[in-house]
Amino acid sequence: MSTATIASRSYAACASTPVAFLGLGVMGYPMAGHLAAAGHQVTVYNRTAAKAEAWTEEFPGGSHAATPREAVKGARMVFSCVGNDDDLRSIVLGDDGAFAGMEPGAIFVDHTTASAQVARELYAEARKRGLHFIDAPVSGGQAGAVNGQLTVMCGGDQDVFDQVAPVADAFSRAFTYMGACGNGQLTKMVNQICVASVVQGLSEAIAFGLRADLDVEKVLDVIGKGAAQSWQMDNRGKTMAVGKFDFGFAVDWMRKDLGLVLAEAQRNGARLPVTALVDQFYADVQAMGGNRWDTSSLIQRLR
Repeated sequence: MSTATIASRSYAACASTPVAFLGLGVMGYPMAGHLAAAGHQVTVYNRTAAKAEAWTEEFPGGSHAATPREAVKGARMVFSCVGNDDDLRSIVLGDDGAFAGMEPGAIFVDHTTASAQVARELYAEARKRGLHFIDAPVSGGQAGAVNGQLTVMCGGDQDVFDQVAPVADAFSRAFTYMGACGNGQLTKMVNQICVASVVQGLSEAIAFGLRADLDVEKVLDVIGKGAAQSWQMDNRGKTMAVGKFDFGFAVDWMRKDLGLVLAEAQRNGARLPVTALVDQFYADVQAMGGNRWDTSSLIQRLR
């Protein structure tokens, strides 16, 4: 991502806010960049220090720190985007964790796709320390992060959400309050259930069209104007047809997300037979060596 990409977006007027961003992966790096481009004072932390150094070179107004605790010093809001529950706990808790360095009244906003359980755990811990916590997983993928067009689903206290929303507008097209802490993560689970089912259906449809010797590109153009239309069809259909999967949201990440979904379903009693089946189909793709292929690679099982 280049500063030219960031600079091309117009930002809503918002007073400069001292913020920290923890985790500079494919999502966090551009998200932090949008905060900097919007005029906020951004300090970043990344487990691999070289990534943080590269970010500050690209965004000269920003700075980086050696630990989460140092990064959050003086920040009114702290944003994070890491891999899973354990990664999140590692940057939040402990002597070098963010909570140890945040000032009373500061807000921690977590964009990791994690469990509702860890969100509630960290919300309770934040309250004990006079801090605030919002769980705020995102949808839109790497392209959404780079373009500042993420959909964000938030759980926590309404008044705290209201403080964060104007700042998070820097990387969001929709930043929505979903209710109590944990509801952001539960909403993201609903999203992933939908995505998994749609991708499997699209895979079967395209595989069928190829077997029938149809012009699949033309087929997608036609049915994409009717009831079958979806984001997956518009953005992945044609690449699925030609077997291109070296981009987008990786199979490993989807399996992590679906694991969270299925664990939550065990707790709340929801029946998810199709989701459980598609999860196993993704396991087949992993066995084919497709761990880092885009999730649309489900079609490879059918070729």
